[in-house]
Order: sequence, then structure tokens, then C-alpha cells
Amino acid sequence: MKKINVPLIIIILMVAAFLIGYGSKNGISGGIFDSQKPEELAQKAIDFINQNFFVESEEKATLVAVEEESGVYKFTMSVAGEEYTSYVTKDGKILFPDGFPLILEPEEAVQSEPKTCEDLVKSDEPILEAFVVSQCPFGTQMLRVLNEIVKNIPELNDYIKVKYMGDIQEGKITAMHGDEEAQENLRQICIREEQQDKYWSYIDCYLQEGQGEQCLESSGVVMMDLEQCMQDESRGLRYAQSDFDAQDEYEVTGSPTLILNKENVSEFDFGGRTAEAVKTVICCGFNSPLDVCSEKLTEDQAVAGFSPTYSAGDTSGGDASCD
Repeated sequence: MKKINVPLIIIILMVAAFLIGYGSKNGISGGIFDSQKPEELAQKAIDFINQNFFVESEEKATLVAVEEESGVYKFTMSVAGEEYTSYVTKDGKILFPDGFPLILEPEEAVQSEPKTCEDLVKSDEPILEAFVVSQCPFGTQMLRVLNEIVKNIPELNDYIKVKYMGDIQEGKITAMHGDEEAQENLRQICIREEQQDKYWSYIDCYLQEGQGEQCLESSGVVMMDLEQCMQDESRGLRYAQSDFDAQDEYEVTGSPTLILNKENVSEFDFGGRTAEAVKTVICCGFNSPLDVCSEKLTEDQAVAGFSPTYSAGDTSGGDASCD
């Protein structure tokens, strides 16, 4: 059964008119439904809706069923072949257009089982897309994990695509933490696209203190090319828009988010934000895993935020993200 999708303002006006207008018109004091049977209460609501909202429409609301539930009356109406549910208190003083359960039934409360390697979509050329923003501590945490993987198993670099979250408004890139982050996102996007061999070197430096300007020289980034990319809308913003289109396609809302072979995957099903866990995710995406997938990486949780070290020797960690 579908829930009613009438705009909230319409619902509020309808309820107000029903409770005030109908009651006063009929000279009813107190609740509009005082001393009436459930079917009569529901039918009066249906009649009012038809008389005031479907006057010129061929479609009319009809009562399907009414029953007591959790101390109120729940009634179902049908409109144009679709069924909608509303609730009314027994004294007829309050009408609820919809209801939201606060306690799940046992079958609804069951937590989904963690995915295994066998559950993940396979490909001959798998791609792990990692969506981040550059100043989210949990986004940098994921970048640190990926950097550790590339350092130790460079063969996996070809199967990792870091993508950035944001938007373009009036020809300007935006990000969830403001313009400084948006410009850093764009800088990293341009390095990734046009100076790929400098990307991880730059990221490795940036993750230590977040000093992007200082890392450009140490990582050997060609400044003229970078500046032209960031200033040229047909280059930098076009690259960024491709990331944002993918963000929308996958309905990504948090940094970091992992997408393996176009399917959402959680690193926490495989051990958390560790190099070993994310390496396992990538390798599980292969029809035939590479030999390097047998190499063991650290199982320490990566440090969130900027830090000169990979971890603090912690093997536990939460699944926080920037939304």
C-alpha cells in the first residue's frame, strides 16, 4: 500500500478546514466525531475530501477499511486506484494524514547480514570508486587507506578511482565544507586528471598537515598546467561535473562512500577503514583475483583527519562520515 503523497501544506489546510469548517457548519461541539462509530467517522472524512478537493474531478475517494490500531482509528481510502492510509483519534479531535512507526516489528528489526566476498559483483576489470571531500576527516581517512594500498601494491592503482563530492552552481564549484574545500577538491581533481603520476605523491603530502600549497612543489606538480586546468571551465569544471554526475547516479550522500563495480559496498563488512579491508574489497571485485591480492596489508584503522602517521595502532574504528 502506498503512503499518501499530497503536499504537507495541502494536508494541513485540509485538516484545518475539516476540523473547523465541517464541525461549525454542523453545529458539533467538542470533537467532530463525538459518539460515532469508526465507519461513520472515516466516511465523514471521505465525504469532506470529495466535497472540497475532488469537486471537479471524475476521481473520488472511497472508503476501503477502518480499524482500531494503537488507540486510534486507522482508515484506508482509495483514490484513482491507489490506496492511502490516515488516522483519527477516537474523540474525533485530531486527524493524522500519515503515521510513522516508532517500534519495528521483529521481522523489520532484523539487521542485514554483512556482505561476503562472494556477494560482491565481479568483473575482469573491477573499479572501486571512492567518493570523498578533501577536508572531511573521514574522507581523508579513506584517502590514507587508498594511499597505503597504492604504496604497497601499486598494481591495484589502476582499479581505484577517487571521486569528489559537490556541485557546480552558476559556473562555480561548491562543496559541503565551503569554498576552501571546493577549491582543494578542484585542485586534486585537476592533478588526478592531467598529472596522474603526481596524484598520490601530492595526496601523501596533503594528508600530513593539509597544506596543499606546500605539497605542490614537493610532489612535482607543474603549476602552469594546474592553474590553467583550475581556471578553464572546459577542463577543471568539466572533470568535476563528471564526478558529481556519478555522485548523483549512485545517490552518494556521505564522505567516504565506496562503489565497487557500480554497487555500493561497505568497508566495514571486511574489517573497517584499513588497508587490508579495502584491498580485500577491490580483490573481491575480480572474476580472477590478481596474484598480488594475496599480499597482506595492515589491519590497523587509518587515522581520521590530517596526520603524519598512517595509524595510531588502533584496530577498531567507527563508520563515521561527513554528510
